[in-house]
Parts: sequence; C-alpha cells; structure tokens
Amino acid sequence: MDAQDRGRADNIDPADQWVLNPSTGEYELRLGPSAAQSPVPGPRGPRGRGAGSARGRSTPPGGASGRSRRGAPERETADRETSGPDVPPQRRRRAAPEEPPPGRRGRRPAKKSKAKKVLMWTGGTMAFVVLATGAAGYLYLQHLNDNIDSVSDDGASTGGFSKDKAINILLIGTDKRTGEGNGSYGDKGSAGHADTTLLLHVSKDRTNATALSIPRDLIVDIPDCQTEQEDGSQEVIPGSTGVRFNTSLGQSGRTPSCTMRTVTELTGIKPDNFMVADFNAVKTLTSAVGGVEVCLAKDIDDPDSHLKLSAGTHTVEGEEALAFVRTRHSVGTGGDLSRIELQQQFLSALMRKLKSNDTLTSPSKMLKLAEAGTEALTVDSHLDSIGKLKDLGLELGKLNVKNLTFTTVPVLDNPAETVKATVVLNEAKAPAIFDLISNDVSFTEVKQQKKKEKAAVAARLKGEKAPASEVRVQIMNGGAEAGSAQETLSWLQVEQGVAKSENAGNAPEELSKTTLEYAPDQADQARRLADILGLSGSAMKPGESVTNSQGVPAMTLTLGKDFKGAGVSLTTPDKAPDDIDKSTADKVECAE
Repeated sequence: MDAQDRGRADNIDPADQWVLNPSTGEYELRLGPSAAQSPVPGPRGPRGRGAGSARGRSTPPGGASGRSRRGAPERETADRETSGPDVPPQRRRRAAPEEPPPGRRGRRPAKKSKAKKVLMWTGGTMAFVVLATGAAGYLYLQHLNDNIDSVSDDGASTGGFSKDKAINILLIGTDKRTGEGNGSYGDKGSAGHADTTLLLHVSKDRTNATALSIPRDLIVDIPDCQTEQEDGSQEVIPGSTGVRFNTSLGQSGRTPSCTMRTVTELTGIKPDNFMVADFNAVKTLTSAVGGVEVCLAKDIDDPDSHLKLSAGTHTVEGEEALAFVRTRHSVGTGGDLSRIELQQQFLSALMRKLKSNDTLTSPSKMLKLAEAGTEALTVDSHLDSIGKLKDLGLELGKLNVKNLTFTTVPVLDNPAETVKATVVLNEAKAPAIFDLISNDVSFTEVKQQKKKEKAAVAARLKGEKAPASEVRVQIMNGGAEAGSAQETLSWLQVEQGVAKSENAGNAPEELSKTTLEYAPDQADQARRLADILGLSGSAMKPGESVTNSQGVPAMTLTLGKDFKGAGVSLTTPDKAPDDIDKSTADKVECAE
C-alpha cells in the first residue's frame, strides 16, 4: 500500500493526514485519527533513494511505475518489508504520549517564527506559484516527480541556477488551447506561441527581485537555434529578423530553448532555467488555492475573453481566472501592453494570497497546489525533479514580496506601420533596464551593502585628480571584444591627453567587469582616469603598481566583459529611473 493509499479504508483523505507539528514547524504524517502524538517528535531519518530516482523519476520494485501518468495512484502489492529503499517503513501507532528522556525536560526545539515558516513553506511563491509548489512538493516526495514534464534547454541556458549567484528564470505562458474547455478560446489550432513571457531576476543576496515582462508583439531578431525535437532528433531551426517575439516558440517547430536564445539576444542576459505553462495552469493553480482576489476600477464585459465582472473586488478561479488574465480589449488602451499590466496585478494578488491566507497551514491545500503545479508545467531538463524545484523554491523563499518589482521592456509604436499592431524597442530606455538587471541592481530601495561599505567605495572617487598628462597606465583586454585595448589606448592618447599609456595585450584571465588597479601613491591618477572612463568606485581596486615598458610604475586597466567601447561610460546606475513604469507585488492595484 503506497503513501497515497494510507487511510483510504477509513474514508480519510490522505491530504488530511499531514499534520503541522507546532514544536518543529514541520508537517508529519498521522496514520490514524486516534493515534496519540508525542509532545516532542523525534527527528525523521533520511529517505533512501533507489535506482529508479534517476532524472526525477521514481520506480518501485519490479520496474513498474508506482503511478500512472496523469492518472490515479495505483496500489502497490509488494510486501512492505521487501518493497525496497524507495518506500518508507510503516510507522507504529503509539498508545500514549511518551515521556521525554531524563534530564531533557524543557529542552524543546527552538520555535521558528511564523514569518520564517511562511517563507520556508512557500518557497517559490516568488516564481509565480510554480516554484511554491516545488518547495511544498517535498512533502509528497517521489510521487510528484512523475507529474513533471521536462524538455532539453539545448545548451541555451547557463546550465541551471546556482545558490551562490543571482538567478534568472524565464517564465513562458503559451496560447496553446489543449485541455478540457480550452478549444473555444480564439485560435484553437495554435502551435503554442510565447504569449506571456517574464524574465524573473532574483538578486545574489536574495533581498530583491525584478520580473521583466516582454511584450509578445515586440519586433525582434530570432537567432538560429539547435533544438531537440519530440522524436529525439536534432534540428537547427533558421532564425528570423524583424518578427514578433511570440513566434520564438511554436513557430517552425521552435522549442522553449529558442525563446531563451531570443531573450539573450534581446537583453544580453542568459537565463538559468525556463518554465512553460498553458491555459490549464492558470485554471488549476487558482482553484488549488481557493481563488485569487482581484480588483477592477470599472465594469468589464469582454466577449473575447468571456470575462464579465462589475467594478470592485472579486475572487476568481478556474475559467474566470483564465478569462481575467486574457482580457485586453476592455482594459487600458485595449492592447497587449494593457493586458501585461493586468497580468502583473493578478500575479501580485496570487502571491499575496499564498503568503497571507491559510494555504500554508492546510495540508490538503498544499498537496492540491503541489499536484496542480507539477502537472500544469513543463520545465527545462535542469529542473526535472521535485528536489531541484525545492532547492530553487527555498532560495526564492528568502525574498520579501515587497521587494519584488514588476516592470515591462520599454517600447514604442512601430514607426513602419500605419495601423499600429506591433512595437519596437525603446533604444533610449531599454538598455538601461537590461543593464540594471544584468548588474544585479534593485528596482526597489533595498540597500545592497552596508552604509559603511558604500561610503568606503564612494570615497575612492573623492579627492584631488592628477592631470591627464601625468597618468601612467597599462591597458589589458580581460574579456572585451578583440581590439578593445588598442581602441582605448588610441582614444586616451589622442582625445584625452593620456600620453603615458600603453597596450599590454591580453589579461591572464577574463573578468566580468572592468577594473583599475593602482598603488596608494597613484590614487590621484586613478581618480583622473576613472573620471575620464566613467568608472564607478567599485571598479577601482587599491593594490599594487606594475612596471611599464619605460621602467616606471604604472596602473593596470583591465577591460572586462562589460566594456562597451572607448568613451562609453561604465558607471551603472544605483537605482531604477523614476520614469520607468513599475509596481511591487505587495501593493493592491485595480485594473482600469
């Protein structure tokens, strides 16, 4: 009898057998309604992993799957004592509470704060429920692995997120009409384009995050992409120039990895992982949490999305929730950009619901959420198990919802069109947004460092500056485009008067950011060069001088991967521009 069949003879829902232990802050399985519970439960032993757990799939003894794909759980017939390491042994019921061991009275485990428990159990709430279900899913263990569909990233990602680095997850909502009741929505024959796309960036220190929406009608260049097709074959799908962003998925057999490559081409940011959801995901996830409260500033009756709601607040789930996120003709300007704002409001409300209501203390809801999330999603091959989703979810659980900012890629109406149907990148604003995310700068007022550390870094730029003619520097290429060192040398000598400069060739290793190393007695020279190049205080590295070709001390300027060309400032803004449209997930907003 497997974990999902326990208690069914007594008509007990297995979900209701998971009980929150107030002493440990963890859920435990209660096998009978009359079984007494120990006041101080003992620690759980590690769960064994069998050979069948490879690639996130659990295989019971004999090689048969313990659960049919998308089907009801099957009852195991093997005897419990010989069923293998994947199945935990039957717990014994206790007749009465046990007394704690002598000398240990009063030494109950320290109780976690309620806020901390919420973050831990929510886990991936910040990744729009998907990751929350991953973090909650470890209550279910191997069973949920069978729900997860994964496809190859085809080498388009970084290889998966890392716990010690910033995280970038590409979230894709497709317009594929598969599933019960979805054929009536618009183009029922759609191949599943990238209809709703967000790049979720979570800071390295986990204090803040940015969700960047990418308009589906944005004109982009889609690069060639090597893909693994459904039959396992490899195919290079030719790229396209000047096409809608949404065609990066589905069109011509393109897979999510093609969307991932397109995002990298557009923003310069390579995602770590991707997740794909279709219409069913919105319906099942909102029903699993008992609905989401949304707010409307006016009555809406949209025949295209089938949404009909009066002004005010409403709780929507299932079909009605799907209609809400699909509505565009009845809000704002009636276009896709207005729908993006509506979806951002919806996602903010969904995360507030997960964090504030009784979802996290209800085993039944948590299990429904885990089931719905894992069945509704397709992930890349680096996130193909509950264990991996749990790890990601716990990283994201460190984030406070008030420091999650929603914003949209800045765009303009396509000037080539008489009837406006598509948009183009706003070249005056968009690069700054991409740089902020790439450089891990918060869109909220979260302090990235202690004030003392900031002041010390900023102080490097303060003080007297030597004349440009007295600046001695060697220039090395540490990751910039080929020829950058010579280009910078010529610009410094000819246009900036830094005659005592020389090209020292390639650096011994590549750097992500440009640096200027100098000795203490060269600080005035360093400040002058930083002023000329537009270097920040963090790019200035007090250290040692080197001996140049004339045998005199010189500074070392190493051009990193962030170098954009001679004369282009390398100073990154320390906050998002005030004129950028943005909202945070903790604010309630009504659609207009």
